[in-house]
Amino acid sequence: MIGSPGAGKSTLARKLSARTGLPIHHLDQIFWRSGWIERDKAEWGAALETVLAQPRWIIDGNYGSTLPQRLERADTVVWLDFPTALCLVRLAGRWWQHRGHTRPDMTEGCPERLDPAFLLYTLNFRRTWHGRNAAALRDFRGNVARLRSPAQAQDWLANA
Repeated sequence: MIGSPGAGKSTLARKLSARTGLPIHHLDQIFWRSGWIERDKAEWGAALETVLAQPRWIIDGNYGSTLPQRLERADTVVWLDFPTALCLVRLAGRWWQHRGHTRPDMTEGCPERLDPAFLLYTLNFRRTWHGRNAAALRDFRGNVARLRSPAQAQDWLANA
């Protein structure tokens, strides 16, 4: 599950997990330690490899440097390719809902925040990552569900 922050990757991943029984892994939970401390590169890589070694999974998150190794073992990619404005509105709603607390798909001790750097990252996400994601998926031999609206995502989930 890939896409801009605020697109709803975690929400859709939870719904897909409930529907299919597949275990879900949130990359944010794997990457961050309590207090918004990044794991070191070796620990992060080992933790991701542990997840990828499992026979079945749903992984939600971007972390573009890990996309090639995830694609090697994935059979399906769900790309939430939603408009930036929608993602920004959803981020604001997520912040409001979880402000001061840790959201369910984040490491405990990392309270929800909405800082200028993250907003700028989200604002530039399509320009920065759209082409990279498309290029990475060009040679992917599995299924790609590129969903451009919440309605398409709900339709896809209903038929998954």
